[in-house]
Amino acid sequence: MPFFFDPTYLIFAVPAMLFALWAQFQVQSAFNKWSQVANMRRLNGFDVARVLMRNEGLDHVGVETIPGMLTDHYDPSSKVIRLSQGSLQPSVAAMAIVAHELGHAAQDKEGYAWLRVRSGIVGFANIGSQLGVWLFFIGMMLSTFGGRGFGFQLAVVGVILFSAAVAFTLVTLPVEFNASARAREMLQRAGLVTVQEAEGVNAVLNAAALTYVAAAAQAIAQLLYFVTVLMRRRE
Repeated sequence: MPFFFDPTYLIFAVPAMLFALWAQFQVQSAFNKWSQVANMRRLNGFDVARVLMRNEGLDHVGVETIPGMLTDHYDPSSKVIRLSQGSLQPSVAAMAIVAHELGHAAQDKEGYAWLRVRSGIVGFANIGSQLGVWLFFIGMMLSTFGGRGFGFQLAVVGVILFSAAVAFTLVTLPVEFNASARAREMLQRAGLVTVQEAEGVNAVLNAAALTYVAAAAQAIAQLLYFVTVLMRRRE
């Protein structure tokens, strides 16, 4: 959120925004391409999940459907992977997505350290992503219109809170990269992918990884802008 439409904000925001748009384009392109390619065994998302769960000792994990496209996720509290409509088709893209979500289930089962860290800070991150921005904005307003000392301190608190959201995006990176690596290994061990299908799986997983990198870049850019404003105001 720029303060009073500060043009400096564009220096930080525009590159990160363009990167995010490009990452989203890559995801859509990879998914659209490989969702049209049927996998060798004609297994839909549920079938792939059953094979991998049996092969990887993840039979305790439930499988549910969820509305939308590319809304797939693993819920560690319920031990459930939720698959969107596109992941229910017998496609290479669906196979990649299902395996990725089961990669998270495998992380949860073994107590993967970065997943535990992410779960531990998610509450602070949710608060920081919303409250932190507003405290910064209100603090800057107060420091402009009279309450300079208190306003500046409030803005600093806002930046500290927002830093928790930034930390969450950074911790998410090893979690997602590792889940994708596990997905590739699971599919190989189960013998579900040909050489061509492995290419498609990699394309989908690599494109998805870009979105997490882009999210981290946007969060870092916003944090740097906040810090820059604080430094200028302090001077």
